[in-house]
Amino acid sequence: EQQADAIPEADVQYSDGVLELCLGQHGTYVLNKQAPNKQIWLSSPVSGPLRYDYSPKEDHWFYARDRHLLHERLREELSAILGRDLDLRPR
Repeated sequence: EQQADAIPEADVQYSDGVLELCLGQHGTYVLNKQAPNKQIWLSSPVSGPLRYDYSPKEDHWFYARDRHLLHERLREELSAILGRDLDLRPR
């Protein structure tokens, strides 16, 4: 397990609709807003590239192939990297 404070090289940057979460040796997450497609693209060092669609009815972002939710995928992967359970549920 990895403690959050044990990643001193961690960094977060946001510019022009792109959020980058750099976690040193664990890799970099990139979330990119694709306004024309109404999608969010995720590049994950764990699960690779994924494209999420928005469901206005359910009010969440989901992956069309298996219907998993964006915030749940991020919670699972980041919790494993940081060694503690994160709550990333939309509020």
